[in-house]
Amino acid sequence: MAIIYPNSIDAGQFKILGYQWRVMRFNDHTRQSTAKVLACYRSLGDDVAMYLMQQPHCLSVPYVKSMVSAGLTTLTCCSYDLHQAFCGQNNMKILCIGHGGGSLPLFVASKFRGAAVHIVEIDPVVASASIDYMGFPSLPAKGLPPQSKLPADSNELLWEGIHDRLFLHITDAEDYVANDSNIYDIVFIDAYDGDDIFPRKLWDADETFLKNLEKKVHPVHGTVVVNLHSDSDSSVADTESNYHAKHILPLGKHVSQVCRAYKQHFGLAFTSAVPWLCNITLVACRDKAITSGPRLVLSRRDFLLGKLLSKSGMVEHALDLPFPCRQYIKNGFMLVE
Repeated sequence: MAIIYPNSIDAGQFKILGYQWRVMRFNDHTRQSTAKVLACYRSLGDDVAMYLMQQPHCLSVPYVKSMVSAGLTTLTCCSYDLHQAFCGQNNMKILCIGHGGGSLPLFVASKFRGAAVHIVEIDPVVASASIDYMGFPSLPAKGLPPQSKLPADSNELLWEGIHDRLFLHITDAEDYVANDSNIYDIVFIDAYDGDDIFPRKLWDADETFLKNLEKKVHPVHGTVVVNLHSDSDSSVADTESNYHAKHILPLGKHVSQVCRAYKQHFGLAFTSAVPWLCNITLVACRDKAITSGPRLVLSRRDFLLGKLLSKSGMVEHALDLPFPCRQYIKNGFMLVE
């Protein structure tokens, strides 16, 4: 810890207790988030201050890796300069709808020095728990208790400026998007509630949320990434058999409607099946930028997949990702028709 805070005369009194895998749950059945957290303490005379630091480069859940892989690779395919945002030479605006333990917004904030990551979470209890127990930076937000359980200097000691790229909003996503003035380069949506329901107002093509979101996403390279749970009517045995044989999760009526609604508003959409889980990553983007280039005799699906796979290695290298993007993009890849 002395390396983190070298100028402190008390830095040598930091003691690392170890790392923990911590899980946030909606209830006894639904796991909301998983994070790797560093626990340490600092002795100042008779006082002992406890610190928690979620490891920002560690994405433990496959569906989050899938969202990051598919989303950032699509953004690159739409001619967005990811390297400049990584180096801080270009401002990058990111919106995360649904906070949970905060691993996804923390990950992108740590990777992109030029990022401004806005997080929308409707439940203040979830946001407070992420700060007090999951090691997320202590951020000021209207609707949160003014005092965190963590020491007041935890951000300055632990985060080296990463926390300055994060902006937490405790509000309804529909209201936030309607009143926000930002134009976002990429939007991540993971907004299931405790009953495992993705609110209809966040996917209905005729509701105001998608109409407003369409206006708040960059008109050329803007990309939207959505985590969905498979809702096929197939039996569990049939679903598992189909998945292992073809790496494709069947899309039920609900998920198919969601996919078509996002395609309607943004022009092009595809899905990838998340390995080992019954989750689907939906990506929607402007079709003109990503479909440019000679297609030769390839189908639209094969052309798009080939373009994504050709850029995936560059994304991995530029961000030094600890997982392969290619695996998550091609797994069960389907174009939304």
